[in-house]
Amino acid sequence: MNKKLIISAALTGTGGSKQLSEHIPVTAEEIAADAVACARAGATVIHVHVHDDQGNPTMETRFFKEAVTAMRAAREAAGVDFLINLTTSGGNPLDPDELRMAHLKESKPELCSYDVGSFNWGCSGLFYNSPQLLESLAECVAQYDIKPEIEIFDAGMMGNALEYIRRGILKPPCYFQFVLGVLGAMDSSVENLEYLHRHLPPNSFWSVTGIGKGHLPMLLTGLALGCDGLRVGLEDNLYFEKGIKATNVRLVERAVQIAGLAGREIATAREAREILGITYR
Repeated sequence: MNKKLIISAALTGTGGSKQLSEHIPVTAEEIAADAVACARAGATVIHVHVHDDQGNPTMETRFFKEAVTAMRAAREAAGVDFLINLTTSGGNPLDPDELRMAHLKESKPELCSYDVGSFNWGCSGLFYNSPQLLESLAECVAQYDIKPEIEIFDAGMMGNALEYIRRGILKPPCYFQFVLGVLGAMDSSVENLEYLHRHLPPNSFWSVTGIGKGHLPMLLTGLALGCDGLRVGLEDNLYFEKGIKATNVRLVERAVQIAGLAGREIATAREAREILGITYR
C-alpha cells in the first residue's frame, strides 16, 4: 500500500489538565509550542480543545481565538506546516448551539469535529449532539469552507452519518474519525473497527484512535485495514507504556515509526490538504 498516511495529534481533550499529566498543554502558548513540536515529529493535523483561565474546559470563542492565533504565529515562525482542527464539543454538553459554532466563524480552521450523535459518556455524563445542532453545524461548515471530521464513537453514529449523507446534509467525500474505547459507546476491539470500516460509504477517508489501553491496538488494526489516518495524543491516552506517562511528541514519533514498519509514508500538510480537499488557512 502506497497511499500517504495522515497523522493527527489530539493535544488535550475536555478532561485534560495538569493534574492528570504535567505534559498536557493548556495555555495558548503551550498548545502552540506542542503543535510545532508535533508537526516536526510528523503530525499533519492538530486537534484542539481549550480551557479557561481556571483550567476548565470551555467553548468560549476568545480562548479558541487565542490558541489559533498562537498556533498560526508559531507555525510561521518555525517554518513548519499543519492543519488546525477545532472541537465543537469541548464545553458543557448543554452549551447553546451558537456557542459551539461561534469559534469556527471567528477562526475559520481547516477542520472541525462533527460528532454525529449522543450517548452517556462513561456512564457518568452526557455527550450531547442534537439533530438541530448537527444540521446547523453542517450549514456552518459549508458556509465557511471547513472540512467536517465526522467523529464516530458508536454504531448508531455511523447510521446517523449515512442518513445525513443520503439527505445531502453531509457532502461526500467524507472524512471519518473513529474514536473507540469510551465507556458507553463501542469498545476498542478489532471486530468493532472492522464493522465500522465495512459500513463506510464509497470514496470516504478515515482515521482511527483508541482510548487508553486501546490506543496501540487500534493504531495497529487501522494500519492493517488500510486507514487513511491515525490519531494519537494526550486527549486519548496519557501513557506511553504501563507506568510511563506519554508526551504528544512521543506518541506522534511512535505512530510514524510503526507506520514506517507497515510501509506507509507520512503525508505532509500540503498532501493532507490535497487528499481531503481542504483550502490552506
